[in-house]
Amino acid sequence: MQSATIPRAAGPRTVLVTGGTSGIGRAIAEAFASEGARVTVTGKCESEVAGFLAGTDRKEIVARPMDVTHHAQIDAVMREFAQLDVVVNAAGTILRDGRELEPEGFAAVVEVNLVGTMRVCSAASELLFASRGCVINLASMLSYFGSGFCPGYSASKGGVVQLTKSLAIAWAAQGVRVNAIAPGWIETPMTAPLVADPARRDAIVARTPLGRWGQPADVAGAALFLASPAAAFITGVVLPVDGGYSVT
Repeated sequence: MQSATIPRAAGPRTVLVTGGTSGIGRAIAEAFASEGARVTVTGKCESEVAGFLAGTDRKEIVARPMDVTHHAQIDAVMREFAQLDVVVNAAGTILRDGRELEPEGFAAVVEVNLVGTMRVCSAASELLFASRGCVINLASMLSYFGSGFCPGYSASKGGVVQLTKSLAIAWAAQGVRVNAIAPGWIETPMTAPLVADPARRDAIVARTPLGRWGQPADVAGAALFLASPAAAFITGVVLPVDGGYSVT
């Protein structure tokens, strides 16, 4: 049987991580930078970018403001790239005040988490076709479980799963792989209210076979794998990184 030839980009890879100024996105960006990639992270606004820059000494990571609900801002960031090898869509939002149960709040979350992901993928497509690169989207356990508290988030992340599979088919001929990661309960600013609640925190640990909350670095390791030559024959998958929570 003939061995597969795994394409390798010449020189350092160029990586874009939306929502990369904090939480899981930041951990993914730092992991790529540690491997020698040229990394650009985006935050929704100037204050998010400033906060990131104030808290890092990584000169190899560039930070830019970019609201994924605005085409013009996305296009402005894309124009900075002569080459783009990896796109990680980690920008996301959740409304904690019950507004997701109303149509306007529901739509606002879907606009960021799902439509925003598609906007970035579309804007990056020509660059990715040229590099035969890859996309990693951030799904969620709530891609599969319903949520009475945040239906917009759950529906949007379910949509991310189907978008991932669909783009994997659509872009395979261009040599672009599209995968997703479904994080479990990870300690981030988004989950801080749960971590601070002993009853809810401990209930999550009790259900998780590996017996702990995840860390952003756990998700970053999966992202490095999916973007690596070791995953050259993997596309259209959604990889749970949840300590076994979803199988119990």
